[in-house]
Amino acid sequence: MKESVQRAGRFLSSMVMPNIGAFIAWGLITALFIPDGWLPNVTFAALVGPMIKYLIPLLIAYTGGYVVHKQRGAVVGAIAGFGVIVGAEMPMFLGVMLMGPVGGLVIRQFDALMERRIPAGFEMLVNNFSAGILGGILAILGLVAINPACVAITNALSSGVNFFVTHRLLPLAALFVEPAKVLFLNNAINHGIFTPLGIAQAEEAGKSIFFMIESNPGPGLGLLVAYMLAGKGIAKSSAPGAIIIHFFGGIHEIYFPYVLMNPVVILGTIAGNATGILTLIVLNGGLVAAASPGSIFAEMLMTPHGGFTANILAISLSAAVSFVISFLLLKFFGKDADLDAARNRVTDMKAVSKGLAAAGTGAAPSAPHAYGKTGEAEEAGEAYVSAAGQEKPGDADMGAVRKIIFACDAGMGSSAMGATMLRKKLKGAGIEDIEVKHSPVSEIPKDAQVIVTHHELKARAAASCPSAKLVLITNFMGAPEYDALVSELSGARKKG
Repeated sequence: MKESVQRAGRFLSSMVMPNIGAFIAWGLITALFIPDGWLPNVTFAALVGPMIKYLIPLLIAYTGGYVVHKQRGAVVGAIAGFGVIVGAEMPMFLGVMLMGPVGGLVIRQFDALMERRIPAGFEMLVNNFSAGILGGILAILGLVAINPACVAITNALSSGVNFFVTHRLLPLAALFVEPAKVLFLNNAINHGIFTPLGIAQAEEAGKSIFFMIESNPGPGLGLLVAYMLAGKGIAKSSAPGAIIIHFFGGIHEIYFPYVLMNPVVILGTIAGNATGILTLIVLNGGLVAAASPGSIFAEMLMTPHGGFTANILAISLSAAVSFVISFLLLKFFGKDADLDAARNRVTDMKAVSKGLAAAGTGAAPSAPHAYGKTGEAEEAGEAYVSAAGQEKPGDADMGAVRKIIFACDAGMGSSAMGATMLRKKLKGAGIEDIEVKHSPVSEIPKDAQVIVTHHELKARAAASCPSAKLVLITNFMGAPEYDALVSELSGARKKG
């Protein structure tokens, strides 16, 4: 079920994430040039309305079609989406997130039906007219049928959201936001749910609280500071670096492994997030557009004129509450076996993969576990597995590896950071003939030979590229698997 939810959430966010730059451009123009902005300007402010009503929804529709059927799907998706865009007074994000993929799906089915049936010399004619005719039909359908339904659904959702905001029940959202983030649904929640809601609210009020519910870096900051002071082993020593990456770089995935090591600390981040939301409600805080990544710099850039006090207090108080609760939980419930256990387990698994006795035991360890905590006895897990999830003891030719892919949910944050770190380690080992790239877990290139990904994304990575060797980690920043992988690659080249 978790994997299905992740895939559905990833599909929603995949339409929004590539267009974050457009959201930021709209947000900056709004913050600067509207009548209440920093530099009011009637001429420049004329860009605000058309961008949010036409440009951004059209980009989302285009991207939704592209995800389904590449360029042809993108064109038909944009045409189909335009029908719901022009038929509504409000920005029609719900409609384009439906019609964009539908357009891509329709043209994909048409292409599959007509494959090898088009007479020679008529390919371009059929391709162009099929896209135009099908796109036009879908645009009309979107205008007369889909648009009214989406407007009704959007109004109903807005009424429900307003009820929670009016009665100050919105802090309860933290109960599902923080656990869902740790399950790598953060991008789906932020860009698939809160961004459309925030856009609608910001168009009326000039700002929205929804842009800060998931992106608030305060809860993660409090947790990492608690680990820095009360953690043990590698978790304690790696926390300061994680703080910089999380708070200033905006890569929230960096703190997820710290929650997974001691799941009870999720209570601290939940309480911190709820505190931040309540503070925003009381002080009327919010952002003018989505802050992505969730860096303190992005939060401040998207803060409207006169809103700094509310937003800074919300982030600060959420961090303070998260820190206090997480600190106490680590003191009372923190386990001695943390990231050190993971490093020891990696050493053992590497020894077994080479047919040697497990390090420190003199015997091979028991059957491999999934990386992470699925039971009380599981402290860590395997480093190298095949796509099917079984141990892969040296059956891959590591000397022939030329392409390594780092995969995370969105393919932008933690995977980009991990890829950079591995490149440096490979260069330090004198290996410069291996291409290291980052990618969304659902779009891993088929020619990838090794995939490095978080253990929570194991099944999705395996489904995306079944032939590749998986390296499963719990921490993109301080993973001992990096050194193990570099060592294995170096050894294979020396033997070759």
